[in-house]
Amino acid sequence: MPSADVFIKPKEETLVCENLDKMAQFGFENDIHSILKLDMPITNAPMARWQRKASSSNTAGLSSLSPGKSANVSLSSSKTPTKTPGKGKKTPSKMGGDRFIPIRSNKQMDVANFLITKENEPVDANISVSSESQKFWSVTLNGYNIEDAKILHLGGKPLNAPEGYQNNLKVLYSQAMTPASLKKNRYISSSPDRILDAPDLRNDFYLNLLDWSSRNILAVALNNNVYLWDAAQGDIHLLMKMEREEDYISSLSWTKEGNYLAVGTSDCKVQLWDVENQKRLRSMASHTARIGVLSWNDHILSSGSRSGQIHHHDVRVADHHISTLAGHSQEEGSSNRDGQLIRCLNEHQGAVKALAWCPWQSNILASGGGTSDRHIRTWNVNTGSCISSLDTQSQISSLLFAPNYKELVSAHGYAHNNVVIWKYPSLTKIAELNGHDGRVLNLILSPDNTTVATVAGDETIRLWKCFEMDPATKKSKERLVKSASSVIHQSIR
Repeated sequence: MPSADVFIKPKEETLVCENLDKMAQFGFENDIHSILKLDMPITNAPMARWQRKASSSNTAGLSSLSPGKSANVSLSSSKTPTKTPGKGKKTPSKMGGDRFIPIRSNKQMDVANFLITKENEPVDANISVSSESQKFWSVTLNGYNIEDAKILHLGGKPLNAPEGYQNNLKVLYSQAMTPASLKKNRYISSSPDRILDAPDLRNDFYLNLLDWSSRNILAVALNNNVYLWDAAQGDIHLLMKMEREEDYISSLSWTKEGNYLAVGTSDCKVQLWDVENQKRLRSMASHTARIGVLSWNDHILSSGSRSGQIHHHDVRVADHHISTLAGHSQEEGSSNRDGQLIRCLNEHQGAVKALAWCPWQSNILASGGGTSDRHIRTWNVNTGSCISSLDTQSQISSLLFAPNYKELVSAHGYAHNNVVIWKYPSLTKIAELNGHDGRVLNLILSPDNTTVATVAGDETIRLWKCFEMDPATKKSKERLVKSASSVIHQSIR
């Protein structure tokens, strides 16, 4: 029997192998090309969910047709649609699975519904059930306390952490305000609240040409005239004028009640004026030089002269000069005749014009030195010790204590020509008030302790509203003053 074997020559064998390789490569490239064409339908993928629904609905619709009816009747014409086209269609879900809907217990939903409806129902005042009994019935009926149910619960405090729980997270930022941040910082304007012209003002370091009365009247001496400015109404009046042109006003001081004004002059006299009637009551002569400073203590008026003497005047009697203090020679000195020297505070290295008593500590005195000293010093007058000292790097012309915030205010000449607010007793700088073009000669506080008035060699008066109190603090302070005054009236009765 002849053999069925096929013999291939070596050359033909090589050609067959090459053809097979080319066909295999061509098939592989076609497969890769088909895979990379993403817009072509995938033939071997499982049927999509919406296709399965469509096929099942078509099958159901065809099977529900009557046997006598034709099978090719259009489904769309079999029944009038009852829904608006496009409505009821759901957004296809994302690839990878359906939307997850958590399963909620019916008991929890009932409890949540009860909690919501309970908040809107009126409370019967006659029914009083203790919280312990409510908790007992809730645990008995529901298996848990309904107050702890949080599904759809719109109120209540968060649950406490279980015992032994430790929170290892660090708080990086919190909107909760700390007590330090709750404290409001006081705003101090760097601009004056008002500026008044003061023409012909004498630029003399040793004069005191400004004073503010308890009736809110500001008195200012301009050369040989005294003007009154009503701070409430804004009216200006001329009180008096020196008879001789060469004479000038050197000092001013209001009484505590604010109805009389003492005027010191360059002709060595002290005049006493009734402001309301604009009438001079008397003129007192006892000094031998101009009177640069005046101060009231009830009915006793003290006057300081360029001669270095201090005279005490009892304005009620004709022989007004009752005593003399001669502890100074011009600006400084150590002699003493009529008065008994109690203490001598001599650490300043220059003329001392600026002096201020602390209103809330009667034993504290503040003093300021001139150009060669420039220091603010506070003293305990009971012991004579210097409590604190500060170099201001500028001439000090005036000092006062501001009681609303317990601060010290200083007026300066060369080289700064400004006003500085210091915290007492630390003497840390709070604010600088700049604006004067010449040295500041005097400063005085308003009767409500909120505004400081400064007069300078640039012939201007500037009002700085630096010490306004917040309403709550102001009311509490007023109540304290009223209660103190009522106690005083009761003790007098």
